[in-house]
Amino acid sequence: MDGNGRWAAKRGMPRLIGHKRGANRVKDIVKASPDLGVDTLTLYAFSTENWKRAAHEVEGLMKLFRGYLQNHLLELNEKNVRVRFFGDPTPLAADIRKQMDFLTDLTKDNTLLNLNIAINYGGRDELVRAIRTIARQVSTGETAIQDIGEDTISDALDTRGQCDPDLIIRTAGELRLSNFMTWQSAYSEFAFIKESWPDFTPEVYEATLVNFRSRTRQFGAVVPRAADATE
Repeated sequence: MDGNGRWAAKRGMPRLIGHKRGANRVKDIVKASPDLGVDTLTLYAFSTENWKRAAHEVEGLMKLFRGYLQNHLLELNEKNVRVRFFGDPTPLAADIRKQMDFLTDLTKDNTLLNLNIAINYGGRDELVRAIRTIARQVSTGETAIQDIGEDTISDALDTRGQCDPDLIIRTAGELRLSNFMTWQSAYSEFAFIKESWPDFTPEVYEATLVNFRSRTRQFGAVVPRAADATE
């Protein structure tokens, strides 16, 4: 969800105003997702690298996140949305971690939409944590080295039990992955959107999904074209 700060700066406003506008956009996109045929939505809210930003901006982002949990917690449950969190929660404030745990448990049986929120998340950090988990399993005899495969790694990731993302959308015109789902994105499709996140309306979201659904995904195989299939 990139471009909040730049969106505000272009309008002569503080960066945190852009982040507030971006937080409001989250609500729109979550609401639109089921109607657009999306059953799992993952939002990259705060990366492991975002701690490097100015202290006042980090503090403001945490305040926004805290407010989002407080203000939309019951609403998400009422709308049958299941919420899970990706990333290492250790550096987060105790009250935020408590809210995250409560929301995870409260919504665990909901089925309309799987909403994953990545906070203090980084794809490389996730892999490091997964490797440590597997190493502990090997040291205790729970897992044999020769049995380690792709499924072993997938089961140790934050996304365990979920499918890899079909489509990764990046807003604000940036053409990089920025440490997001390093393992899971091996065969994901990408959409790089010029609009900043505050301008990523449900209409832009729908157009992006229409484009994605027009693509042919081969996953390393050769998929015959329609004309070839009739020859």
